[in-house]
Amino acid sequence: MRILPGDFHLKARLRILDQKNSAASFFLGSSHFGFEGARGTLFLNGPLFGKALRLLGPSTDSFNRGDWITLDVVRRGPIIDFRIDDKSITTARSEAGFDRFGFSPWRSTIQLAEFSIRGQVEPVKPAITLPTIDLDGHAHRQVTIDREPGQYLGHPTTCLLEDGKTLLCVYPRGHGRGAVLYKRSRDGGKTWSRRLPTPASWASSKETPTLHRVIGPDGRKRIIMWSGLYPARLAVSENDGASWSELKPAGAWGGIVVMGALVPLRTGPGQYMAFFHDDGRFFTARPRKRSPVVFTLYKTRSTDGGLTWSVPRPILARSDVHLCEPGVIRSPDGKQLACLLRENSRRKNSHVIFSDNEGHSWSQPRELPAALSGDRHTGKYGPDGRLLISFRDRPASNVDTPSVGDWVAWVGRYEDLVAGREGQYRVRLKDNTKGADCAYPGVEVLPDGTFVLTTYGHWTAGEPPWILSVRLKLKELDQLARQP
Repeated sequence: MRILPGDFHLKARLRILDQKNSAASFFLGSSHFGFEGARGTLFLNGPLFGKALRLLGPSTDSFNRGDWITLDVVRRGPIIDFRIDDKSITTARSEAGFDRFGFSPWRSTIQLAEFSIRGQVEPVKPAITLPTIDLDGHAHRQVTIDREPGQYLGHPTTCLLEDGKTLLCVYPRGHGRGAVLYKRSRDGGKTWSRRLPTPASWASSKETPTLHRVIGPDGRKRIIMWSGLYPARLAVSENDGASWSELKPAGAWGGIVVMGALVPLRTGPGQYMAFFHDDGRFFTARPRKRSPVVFTLYKTRSTDGGLTWSVPRPILARSDVHLCEPGVIRSPDGKQLACLLRENSRRKNSHVIFSDNEGHSWSQPRELPAALSGDRHTGKYGPDGRLLISFRDRPASNVDTPSVGDWVAWVGRYEDLVAGREGQYRVRLKDNTKGADCAYPGVEVLPDGTFVLTTYGHWTAGEPPWILSVRLKLKELDQLARQP
């Protein structure tokens, strides 16, 4: 639904559960009236309110957490008044229409008892025209990897060994930050070990761990595990995960989601390129965050099979859009790299950039279709050459999708990425019951074509997130897509 130019009166009766520091908001277009941000204040963000984030007073000065409140958003002439329980909180000036409006719960749950709008509105064409296959209720596909009552378990990544059945999985005991937990499956992810012993330094991990298979110039196979923020640290296994080194700094640098992606290069044996981002807080020992904030995408290279890494170099730096959390996929002919990027300001959909020279240079960022917009894209090819990309569904704030905040997958071909096409279909893998706190995925493909997709999420309402995998084959999805 779109609000047209002219006067309008929007009224909602709502309450916010788990409101504290949640970033829950009401949005008009790409502008957000926030009920409570990370500092416990009401906040304003987006072009209606100026270029920079504005923090207002403590949210508890306006209403009590968990209480039912009435929100009125009223435009008379050019002035838009935002009111809570009949008290004006702020005003903005705009006579324009708004392509989208609604609520963004983020880390909370928003309950609506009443909602109405008076004024000129009209339907909007759906942002996604692809069919969606819903696997949320397919319990036979789901395998619990780890769950701990009362404890947040999050952000896993996985690594499939060459035997086609041994899977390794690491994840933090907490939201990104927290001791790294480690499990192994010897039967392709159908069953999992207990939590395995880890080096003492893994308990000090500051951020999401990531696992990667690497092979040295001499053919020696290793698995490396990254842990981000400053300094970025690295652990190494020389025996397929049977034992591990301690975490050690990779250099005098750091970043966020280190490494979001790591790919072998065609420039020689043992050569790799890895990718991460930073917003000025963690690249150096002393934060250098700018206003407005600048998101920088970095690359770093290894020529010795992942043991040492070069000083990272920037690929791009932007403040108008916040491009981050790279997911890199090589083209079927091996000649091109595509890097899919989360857009964290939510002003636009996710973006993609391409390289035709092994990451030496990259194309200008281009917005992706809403069908592919989200966070932490991770993709692999199926036996027939089609791509499955797993991610958290998070379109631009002026775009609506039927599964915002859920764990989803996209199925299509690499050529769809290049041409900017929607693809073949989308899959809702699992309903996430709290905001958009889910889906930093691991994606593996077994020799029989089974995809083993792994992530965390609030799979049970009112409980902390836990680690789950979903198993599927593309031919099974094809059959479901043909059903009426």
